[in-house]
Amino acid sequence: MANTTTHAPSVAFVTLGCAKNEVDSQEMSAKLVRAGYLLADDPEQADVIIINTCSFIQAATEESIDTFFELAGLDRVAAGESKIVMAGCLPARYGADLEEELTEAQAFVPCSREDDIVQIVAGLIPDFVPEAPVLTEEGTIGANEYALTTVGDNPWTAYVKISDGCDRMCAYCTIPFIRGHYHSFTLEEIERDVDYKVASGVREITLIAQDTGRWGQDFAERSSLARLMDHLATQFPEIWFRVMYIQPEGVTDELLQVMRAHENICSYLDIPFQHAAKRVLRAMNRRGCGDDFRNLISHIRDEVPDVTLRTTLIAGFPGETEEEFEELLDFVSEAELDYVGVFPYSREDGTRAAELEGQIDEETKQERAQAVRDLADSVSAGVIAARTGKTMPVLIIGTEEDGQLYGRAKCQAPDVDGVTFVYRGAPGEIINTEIAGTLMYEMEGD
Repeated sequence: MANTTTHAPSVAFVTLGCAKNEVDSQEMSAKLVRAGYLLADDPEQADVIIINTCSFIQAATEESIDTFFELAGLDRVAAGESKIVMAGCLPARYGADLEEELTEAQAFVPCSREDDIVQIVAGLIPDFVPEAPVLTEEGTIGANEYALTTVGDNPWTAYVKISDGCDRMCAYCTIPFIRGHYHSFTLEEIERDVDYKVASGVREITLIAQDTGRWGQDFAERSSLARLMDHLATQFPEIWFRVMYIQPEGVTDELLQVMRAHENICSYLDIPFQHAAKRVLRAMNRRGCGDDFRNLISHIRDEVPDVTLRTTLIAGFPGETEEEFEELLDFVSEAELDYVGVFPYSREDGTRAAELEGQIDEETKQERAQAVRDLADSVSAGVIAARTGKTMPVLIIGTEEDGQLYGRAKCQAPDVDGVTFVYRGAPGEIINTEIAGTLMYEMEGD
């Protein structure tokens, strides 16, 4: 179909929040590119600016709104020459209220409408007719429907979403309101996505979702994350696979056996425990307790001796007593986890926790979170230092400004766990190197 303009409009993405938002942005960008639009690196030069927002906690909401107003203040936007679109979590969470308040936006695209991004952008620039997707003989778009969702400017490692939504209804969390009910993507969809990225040169795939451990349990013929990973690791034996965001009950013996059986599955688990005190966890609408988690950690280490463990914790949850806070500190000290992310509790409108009695003042929440963070840093630094002298494969992903090569070992997840500095090889290569030393979360190869 012929376009009625002499040049294709350009679209710039500004993405906030987590890796799942990065995936969503790149999937939307892939759809727009297939439809004939150009991607712009600089929002100031774009005909359409799409800000993919985060609204998981209040701080993320505020950052999203601040960023929106910065973009709305650009000269071309203020002059009406460039359109601005707000997508993602913020419109999904606040809906019509945003449309009344943020009149500078020409369109709002909640998560549930991101598949319609081409039609939405086309409605903003009616003089340009988007191209129809090219169908395969089977009548589907095929592998090109998948975006090359790489991590930052690094083309060697990529994210693949295996499901969306969440049904857990943790008392503090807004994700079910933003993303809707949990639903797994099919094995065929995931495999085509992985195949496309591997064909593009990716060497490492990180599987992500709100709740990766539930994958396949909503199918008519139930499956499991273990079977998915076993299949992918077998089909793509040269590719590293890593899984993030798996709840404690999702760590099954079947999964641990699969991790142990495949050298190309990173012995790495990211398990959000959130707290250790049983009463606090029940108030969060979560299962388990510190002793349960210690036993789980011990069992994982028995089954996968070289495993790397990461968690996230919340300090200052409503009603958290000094004794319960000390219980959390004891857990951090005794568990000796490789990496710990710590967040002060954020009171979010619409969640059950926002209405609980015993809300803790902001200063105390921040102090408690920092105390947990400091302890976790101290413990983790010792755990990571124990890697000195071990030989590890490292995927080289880039160079510093001074030419220093760096990459990631299997014990380092993208964006969150630091890097390993190396002295030979080239980006995209996997080399074996002996760890000569560590500095907090960074490692240095020999």
